[in-house]
Amino acid sequence: MSEYSAKPFMIERIVAALSYITMGFAGFIWLIIGLFTKANLRPFMQYHIFQSIFISIAYFLLCMMLGFLMNILSFIPFINRLVAQITFFFNAPFFGYYSLIQVVLYGIVIYLAVTSFMGLYSRIPWISDIIDQNVGRH
Repeated sequence: MSEYSAKPFMIERIVAALSYITMGFAGFIWLIIGLFTKANLRPFMQYHIFQSIFISIAYFLLCMMLGFLMNILSFIPFINRLVAQITFFFNAPFFGYYSLIQVVLYGIVIYLAVTSFMGLYSRIPWISDIIDQNVGRH
């Protein structure tokens, strides 16, 4: 049985799921613990920890860029009302107390956490391909 097809341990699955739920923080702590104990991470852990950190950084950068773009567009006459309507649509409470953006984000996080807890390699287009190339899982 190769190292890639080896079934992950329960602690690895828990840390992988927590890594998604905490937006990479639990995985980052696990990396630091592994650095101090000089333990090698198995490909399952590397994949999920790096993917969760990459997703949280990408989400942060996307939010910053969209916020910057919305601020610039809000100064342009006639476009500022359209921008305000689009912003309101995506941020208004749509499903009870949650906005459309929150529902999509929580859905993705739950999908990633559940599949990683099941011991599977969860896939997100483009992001998982980048992680596969850098972790060495081709």
